[in-house]
Amino acid sequence: MSVSDRPPSLDPVAAARWAAFPDPVMASPWLHEEVAARMQERLDFIKLTPAQWVHWEPLRGGMKAHKDLQQRYPNAKDLIQCEHPAQARAVKKSLLRPWWHPLRWWGSQAQVGLPPDGQSQMLWANMHLHTCAHPQKLIEVWYRTLAVDGFLMFSCLGPDTLRELRDAYAQRGWHAPAQEFTDMHDWGDMLVQTGFSEPVMDMERITLTFETPEKLLAELRGLGRNLSVKRFEGLRGRLWYQQLSEVLMTLAKPETGGRLSLTFEIVYGHAIKPPIRMKVTPHTEIGLGQMRQMLRGQSHISDKV
Repeated sequence: MSVSDRPPSLDPVAAARWAAFPDPVMASPWLHEEVAARMQERLDFIKLTPAQWVHWEPLRGGMKAHKDLQQRYPNAKDLIQCEHPAQARAVKKSLLRPWWHPLRWWGSQAQVGLPPDGQSQMLWANMHLHTCAHPQKLIEVWYRTLAVDGFLMFSCLGPDTLRELRDAYAQRGWHAPAQEFTDMHDWGDMLVQTGFSEPVMDMERITLTFETPEKLLAELRGLGRNLSVKRFEGLRGRLWYQQLSEVLMTLAKPETGGRLSLTFEIVYGHAIKPPIRMKVTPHTEIGLGQMRQMLRGQSHISDKV
C-alpha cells in the first residue's frame, strides 16, 4: 500500500458514519478489552516509563484498559483523543471517580484533547486503525504527537478476520460481510514510510463461539459495521434475515459442541519515534518544531552517556 492510498475496499463515508455513531452504552466491546489486555502484556518488555501518554478513541478501544494503564503509570499524565465530543463526554463520565475515592483528588485525571506535538512518550490505539479511511494520515498524526524516543502501541483486525463468514457469503453469491483488512506487513511499511523506526509487527487468531445466530449478530454490531464499498445499501427484508440465519447456522462446528465459530485475526504493532536526522544539502531549512525535537533528542542521548 502506498503512502497516498487508502484501504481499497473501505468506504470513507461509511467509516465516517461509524466513527460518529452514538454508542448506546459506555461499555467497550469484550473482544476489544481482551485484545487490550494482551497488548498490555507487551508493555512488560518496554523499559521507558512515559511521563505523558495519549489514548486514541478509548470508548471503543477499551475503558477498562484505560484504567489499567492509569494503574500501570500512576504518575503519568494521560490524555484522551476522541473525534466526536459526545464520545469524549462519555469517556470522561466513565472515568470519573466517586467523590470519596482518594485518587479523585491525588491521582491522575484524564484530560481531553491532543497535547502539542512531540510531548508524549506513548500513544495507545487499540482496535481502531482498521476503521480509518486514511490510515497513513492518521499514522502521521501519531508520529507528530510522540516525543523523540516515544513509542506507539496499536492493534487492529487483520485479513483472516471473519473468514468463515466470508466463505459462507461467497457460496451464496453475496457481497463480502466486511471490508478487506490490511496485512500486518503493509502496516509495518507505512510505519517506516512515516518515519518510525524498529517496527515490530505480530499477529494471532482468536476464535469466538456463539450459541445462536442472534448472539453472533449482536456481538458483530458492537464490534463495528460493514464498511465495504460493495455492501448492500438498501433495506433488507424478513426473507433475507431468515436466509442469513440459515447461513450462520452453517458456522456450527462439532468440535465446539455445535456452537457457531468465527475467527478474528488480531494484528499488533509497536514502533519508536527516532531522533530526527536532517539530510545535508547545500541549502537546508529547519522548522522551529523540528529544531526543538532535535534538541530534545540530543539532550536525551547525552543524558545516557
